[in-house]
Amino acid sequence: MKNIAIFASGSGTNAHKLMEFFSTSKTAKVKLVLSNKADAFVLERAKKFSVPTLIFDRDDLYNNGKVLKVLLESDIHFIVLAGFLWLIPGEILSRYPGKIVNIHPALLPDYGGKGMYGSRVHRAVIDNNEKESGISIHYVNECYDEGDIIFQAKCEVKPGDTPESLAERIHKLEHKYYPVVVEKLIMKDQNESIS
Repeated sequence: MKNIAIFASGSGTNAHKLMEFFSTSKTAKVKLVLSNKADAFVLERAKKFSVPTLIFDRDDLYNNGKVLKVLLESDIHFIVLAGFLWLIPGEILSRYPGKIVNIHPALLPDYGGKGMYGSRVHRAVIDNNEKESGISIHYVNECYDEGDIIFQAKCEVKPGDTPESLAERIHKLEHKYYPVVVEKLIMKDQNESIS
C-alpha cells in the first residue's frame, strides 16, 4: 500500500475526490493533506476522511526543511498537487523523481505558467475564442506547468460560455480522471519496482 500526500491551497474539490477514491483502493491511500493556508476548506474535507493535515508557510517549504521532513516521516511515496500554487522546491523534487503530479485546467502547453490558474485560465481561453479546452495532468518540475504531460481530456468551449460555466465542465473532467490517472501511475511505479 503506497502513501499519498496531497498539497492544496483552496476549497479542495479535487482533494476530496482523491480522498474518496483512495479510501477504498487496494493500491494506495491518502495519508496526509498539506496546505499553505490555515483557512483552506480542504482541511475540513481532510477531517471528514480522518486524514492528518499539516499547515505550513514559505519558510517550512523552502528554507527549514520542515515539509520534506514530515513527508519522509509519514512514509509518503507519491505527491499530488490539487490547487496548490507554489513551486515545489528542488530538495523535494529530487527526493520524489517522477512521483509528483499536478492537474491544470487547460490543454497545456497553452494557458499555463505563473499566474495562470482557476478562472484566469478559463477567461483567457474564452477571450481567445478557443473551440475547446480541457485538463492536463503532468509531472511537476521546477517550472510552472512545464513538466511532461501524462494525460489530457478535452471539452467543448460553447458560445456564450463564462469562466464559471466552462469551469463546471472542467471540474467534471478533473473529478472523473485525476484519481484514476494517479492510481494508474502508482500501479505502474509498483510494477516497475518489482521487476
